[in-house]
Amino acid sequence: MGRKKHKKKKSVTFNKKSLTNGILGLFSNNPKMTLNHKQIAKHLSITDTSTRKLIVEVLNELTQANALEEIYQGKFKLRSRAGHVIGKVDIAAGGYGFVSSESVSEDIFISQRNLNRALDGDTVKVYLYAKKKSRGPEGEVIEIIERARDTFVGIVEVSENFAFFIADSRQMPYDLFIPLNKLTGATDGQKVIAKITEWPRKSKNPFGEIIEVLGEPGDNETEMHAILAEFGLPFKFPEQVEKEAEAIPDKLTAADYEKRRDFRDVPTFTIDPEDAKDFDDALSLQKLPDGNWEAGIHIADVTHYMKTKTLLDQEAFKRGTSVYLVDRVVPMLPEKLSNNVCSLRPDEEKLCFSAVFELDDDASVLNEWFGRTIIYSDRRFTYKEAQLIIDTGKGDLKDEMLTLNRLAQKLRKRRFENGSIDFEREEVKFDIDETGFPLRVYFTEHGESNELIEEFMLLANKKVAEHIGDVADKKNKKTFVYRVHDRPDLEKLRKFSQFMKKFGRSLNLSSNLKISESLNKLLADVKGENIQDMVETLAIRTMAKAEYSTKNIGHYGLAVKFYTHFTSPIRRYPDVMVHRMLADYLEGKASKNDKKYEKRCQHSSDMEQRAEEAERMSVKYKQVEFMLDKIGRQYEGIISGVSEWGIYVEIIENKCEGMVPLRELLDDFYEYDEDNYCITGRHTGKRYQLGDPVNVEILRTNLPQRQLDLAIVD
Repeated sequence: MGRKKHKKKKSVTFNKKSLTNGILGLFSNNPKMTLNHKQIAKHLSITDTSTRKLIVEVLNELTQANALEEIYQGKFKLRSRAGHVIGKVDIAAGGYGFVSSESVSEDIFISQRNLNRALDGDTVKVYLYAKKKSRGPEGEVIEIIERARDTFVGIVEVSENFAFFIADSRQMPYDLFIPLNKLTGATDGQKVIAKITEWPRKSKNPFGEIIEVLGEPGDNETEMHAILAEFGLPFKFPEQVEKEAEAIPDKLTAADYEKRRDFRDVPTFTIDPEDAKDFDDALSLQKLPDGNWEAGIHIADVTHYMKTKTLLDQEAFKRGTSVYLVDRVVPMLPEKLSNNVCSLRPDEEKLCFSAVFELDDDASVLNEWFGRTIIYSDRRFTYKEAQLIIDTGKGDLKDEMLTLNRLAQKLRKRRFENGSIDFEREEVKFDIDETGFPLRVYFTEHGESNELIEEFMLLANKKVAEHIGDVADKKNKKTFVYRVHDRPDLEKLRKFSQFMKKFGRSLNLSSNLKISESLNKLLADVKGENIQDMVETLAIRTMAKAEYSTKNIGHYGLAVKFYTHFTSPIRRYPDVMVHRMLADYLEGKASKNDKKYEKRCQHSSDMEQRAEEAERMSVKYKQVEFMLDKIGRQYEGIISGVSEWGIYVEIIENKCEGMVPLRELLDDFYEYDEDNYCITGRHTGKRYQLGDPVNVEILRTNLPQRQLDLAIVD
């Protein structure tokens, strides 16, 4: 039998009007599609040359009429009513992303295929699709305006003819192709920092080069440097910056004493953690003739030594903050300043910028003074030593210590009565050996000695902000750097309150004061219970994130209208800005440029967030490292998180957190319920919910990925 002859598909005939309607109909029915003239011809079954040419003409006319949009050269799409938006990409673990933009109220969903090479944190231009009623906004990245980063941390795999770089972060979904002449000495399996050099349009993967070899995976120095590099944080100072710091004189000169209020004869001391090396705040106390108290909060005068437009200042601004990893501090300032010249060490005369208050016996502020001072610290206390004096009433400077503590407790009581929220969480610490290996996990104690320092630092920060910001005449309002904290999301609070009813507790959401009162009561009630960490974590998630801004909206968590950061210029750059601005304004100088300082605030907030993430990552790394030799052991735990891919469990004994992957739960098919923080078995109805106690076994550890896998034990 002969083969059947396939009939040639007959070309459809269009005139210009019908072709225009046909093209518009095609795009309207497929609003997400991007098509060129050839694809349109295929969809509309057009094969004759003259009509194909007419397609190009119609496409141009529809583009000029704003019905269509030319996304790329020769590629067209239905013009969205919302048009384009610009925002930042947040890549999820599943490979898809969300773009947040000030011009759209909701985050825009971007499927993986529509990311078009956008990476996490990139600033992009997004084409918005026509919105469907049942869904949130969706779109497609059509232009990468600015890369968030071009360097990444990961492992290099080297073969005979080529090499690939595999990033540690799941948010970098592409491997980098590395030419062998761009390895910079890296060998197979080493942890490195790689940089994207080019990304040819037709290439799926970007090309790159190794810019630094960190070392062997699992080595403590390698991993700590890798964590810093992952968040774009430096771990050493440029040579020129160190030279500039070393040139600063160690000894005070006669000029340094000029125009400073002298506190050298007033009893003064510092209270800091046992392992602290930089002491940037001290307290003084003296009784006044009328029986009131003069309390001085003395802060290291960093700006006396670090002038504007110097390399030192530029490097400090770039860093934004000191970074506190488990086994080290990466300081904002070189050691010459942070641990020596600026540090308020005992038995040394030091230059300070001070906030001095006259207080009555009820800790009410009667008078205030701000200015430059010189002090002499009589004693350096650790928190433990100060607590012993508070507990026993005995020890050096006991009268000053006990009086300041009594005043601090009154300030604290009043603060909570005014609506301040008590988010004091236990801090995980490690005893480590000389190689950095964790030998023991323990938790910091928070006593009255901590509260003493905390209350007086809060008082100084609040009063400095009030002094500049609380003016009746708006004409006299000056640009300033505030620490702001927005009101919580009411919907999140309602959801949290509803969830807490499962534990026999709830929140009063009728007013800001009632919210803070009921939150404080809840946090106090769960102290010492197994659900404490879970409740604290969920409560914090309902809150906005505190940040720096020249736009003062108040500080919700502290229940104050004006707040700033004045007390830690050795380790925070915003405090440096505040010192300079306050000094200028006290001298009657003009207001600073608002836009310039708002940009600096945004940078400072960003660097603070990076530092916090790096600190959390180092804790996670040490927790996994601590569990390396405990495979197969069983522990009591609390479900601390639930997601679509697993259950997170915090081990009660050591607060190490691991995950039970859903794929390991073989007794049923479990479905994720986001609203109720749980997963439920489809057939058995078995439920694992946030806050539930569970027994777990250590299944495996993955130190390079900082992952601890657990299994549920019945």
